[in-house]
Amino acid sequence: MVPRSLGTHDGSFHADEVSAVSLLLIFDLIDKDKIFRMRDPQKLGECEFVCDVGGVYDPETKRFDHHQQEYTGLLSSAGMVWRYLHENKFVDDSLYTYVNHAAIIGIDAHDNGKVMQQEGVCTFSHVIAGYVPVEYAAKETELTAAFLGALDFATHFFQRLLARHAYIESCRDKVAAVMVKKEKVLIFDEALPWQENFFDLGGKDHPALFIIMPTGVHWKLRGIPPNQEDRMGVRKPHPEEWAGLRDAALQKITGIPGAIFCHKGRFISIWETKEDARKALDLILKK
Repeated sequence: MVPRSLGTHDGSFHADEVSAVSLLLIFDLIDKDKIFRMRDPQKLGECEFVCDVGGVYDPETKRFDHHQQEYTGLLSSAGMVWRYLHENKFVDDSLYTYVNHAAIIGIDAHDNGKVMQQEGVCTFSHVIAGYVPVEYAAKETELTAAFLGALDFATHFFQRLLARHAYIESCRDKVAAVMVKKEKVLIFDEALPWQENFFDLGGKDHPALFIIMPTGVHWKLRGIPPNQEDRMGVRKPHPEEWAGLRDAALQKITGIPGAIFCHKGRFISIWETKEDARKALDLILKK
């Protein structure tokens, strides 16, 4: 066996094996110069990891294929490798769930034909498919070069996901400190990722209706969703008569000189200062 090597199939490629390989690279379990694209069973048998080819799903021997008839689960090679990393303690429960919901579940569903194509909707899987050479008769050298390009893109994408999760986690205590007040508004003096932490900390049952937070040089007043799944919904919308107004028009109807903009969806508004945002909140809560 060649240590730190990986075998995957040659020819065209998809997001599942590209993602699986990128994750193994990120967690330093394989070397990029030991990635082999082929279907030769004997040569695949010499690889430490095998993804999306070979007809075997066995995490113990690091084989991650989902095409065989005896496998009836919903995972693709991406989900199989991500589960392997979780079960072997490379990622904790929080990170596993975050990346699963951010990308892996969709990649698995797409590769297994469980996602209906929606006109105008371009998913991560579609972007990876866009790296496949346009010409059907492309040479294997062209396909391998394209695969490596897709791999670089996927690796950067997943690295960003991991970094974003780490940042969210680092802000958890700050969100918790504001939530403990049990008020109808959460006021933050710095911009930070509040929503994921809010719901992870029991926000579904928290009385808060709005958050106030800096956005650039201004301040935003944002309605809190009823739950984590309905992110564009709000527990209490902005007044209907504010919808879509900006500057002078919004200043006139609110009587607040620092009014800048209210989204027509009535879930967020922008104000010059924190005090302006608080005044707007008082108006909303009185309605």
